[in-house]
Amino acid sequence: MKILHSADWHVGKKLENFSRIKEQTLVLGEICSIADSESVDAVVISGDLFDTYNPASEAIELFYRTVKQLTREGTRPVVAISGNHDSPDRIETADPLARECGIIFLGYPNSKTMPFKLESGLELSKTDEGFVEFNVPTANYPLRIITTPYANEFRLKQALNVQDKEADLRDILQNRWAQIANKYCDNKGVNILATHLFVVKRGQQAQEESDDERPILHVGGAQVVYADNFPPQVQYVALGHLHRKQIIASDIQPVVYSGSPLSYSFAETNQQKYVMIVEVKPGKKAEVLAVELKQGKGLLRLRADGMKEAEELLLSNQDKLIELTLKTDAYISAADRQHLNALHSGIVTLIPQLKTAASNQSNSKNIDIGKDFTSLFTDYFKHVNGLEPNPSILSLLNEVIADQKQNA
Repeated sequence: MKILHSADWHVGKKLENFSRIKEQTLVLGEICSIADSESVDAVVISGDLFDTYNPASEAIELFYRTVKQLTREGTRPVVAISGNHDSPDRIETADPLARECGIIFLGYPNSKTMPFKLESGLELSKTDEGFVEFNVPTANYPLRIITTPYANEFRLKQALNVQDKEADLRDILQNRWAQIANKYCDNKGVNILATHLFVVKRGQQAQEESDDERPILHVGGAQVVYADNFPPQVQYVALGHLHRKQIIASDIQPVVYSGSPLSYSFAETNQQKYVMIVEVKPGKKAEVLAVELKQGKGLLRLRADGMKEAEELLLSNQDKLIELTLKTDAYISAADRQHLNALHSGIVTLIPQLKTAASNQSNSKNIDIGKDFTSLFTDYFKHVNGLEPNPSILSLLNEVIADQKQNA
């Protein structure tokens, strides 16, 4: 049996004010093509389906269109769980209709869906809280998936009806997973687990979450889970949350972050993106193949000393989205900004860095409180930035002062 594992789509995500919906359309289409070319039997999406609790209509349409295509006319099950960016209720809203296409949406750790059988032969034969079992038309044995969508520690304990509020979350999850695995997961089928949590190998330092991954290790959040907390019957663990592809070492089963399909933060500069193709047979350890994604633009941080170098760097990196730090002796004028944007349409952030600012910041200066406000502002601005404010800044300051006097 072949399973495609992906996660962290963040459909509707913007980079600053830069829309990524066109790139997401291309890369999600690429994932559908990979699913077909690899003849996968099932698809698992491990959380952060959308970027916000209330995604835009174009993001919702793109997501549903993609998962419908992934089902291959209802012959291939698609299981999608919520992550910490998702609204669990929103994720589950479409479940009754989605089941008619072979799609399962699960929003909570204790979510339980209803069995069904489609004309294609795809059957959801067994369900329980946090568990589904499929009979897949293209396989001679069942696929079992233990599911634990994201929930903070309080809500997870509440969902699992844990009475001891001081109980260790890792122990709770380990016991819960073991109960389900002991009940349903024998070696006559394929057994996997999908969750959206922060997982590391015991004794290893945790990987840092990137700028765009909302930390889930905080007061009220879910604590780190160890790779050895997963039950031995599980042959593959499909993780979501971290945006970089990672295969966590385990003697029992591969524990894998597929990573996001696009780079969503400049902390992910030059990261190659993947989907995971998992080949697994009953009673055997899963084999994992990382398939490169080619659609979507990479992110690149550039530093230029002056306009000439900036122009050269921009012209040689036309296929990237750019964060440009520009060293300059003076402020970047509107004309300069327009010129740079004309050279490269993908400048997401332009950061001016005044060459004289650093030296001026170290020079202390006594404040003459007898000066008028505009003069004090000018002195402070020059002290911090190394240059006097330009006329447009002073004009804006005078407007603010005038408004304050009028409302006084």
